Amino acid sequence: MKKTILFFVFALSIYSASSQSFMHGAGVGFLVSNPSNADTKVFATLHYYPQVAFVQTGAFSVSAGIPLTVGLTGSYNAGYSSNGGSYEENTLLGLIQVPLMVNFNGGAGSSKENEQRVGYFIGGGFGYHSTGIGEFDDKKHYTKGFGPAANAGLRFAVGSHQKNIEARLSYMKGLKDFKPSMFGLNAAFNF
Repeated sequence: MKKTILFFVFALSIYSASSQSFMHGAGVGFLVSNPSNADTKVFATLHYYPQVAFVQTGAFSVSAGIPLTVGLTGSYNAGYSSNGGSYEENTLLGLIQVPLMVNFNGGAGSSKENEQRVGYFIGGGFGYHSTGIGEFDDKKHYTKGFGPAANAGLRFAVGSHQKNIEARLSYMKGLKDFKPSMFGLNAAFNF
């Protein structure tokens, strides 16, 4: 699997060296992880999405990218009790998603030359995830693995049409362990 991904990235970089465009954006959002046989968790997330448009026209593009998402849920409490002892409660759990996505982009944000005010994108791919699912037997548990992913969203041009604000819906399904279904909603600024 790693060789396939490396070959794809290498082939994409060779092809994209011929005047294709690099785009990236960053934002915040939340992700709902719904594993089988465990409680549903809601993560606050940070999102960074670098991508390369390898097919480009004035109206649309096809891009490949890696939307990196990291998140955190739970709480941490520490202090002193009324009898003078100290206590600590830590229910923090983390999340990371790293899918390789191929998107069809139309309108705003499809290329730096596109002058439309509104755009859209839709795509799919496959990626890695590590998701906190909870604490059992005084030990935090995570599910890790690979799975299919999909995303779709809208973009709204700001300024000189080269930058835009994006609303993105995402889905990823874990294929191992607790087989979590992960739904995300992000707002991002694309540079």
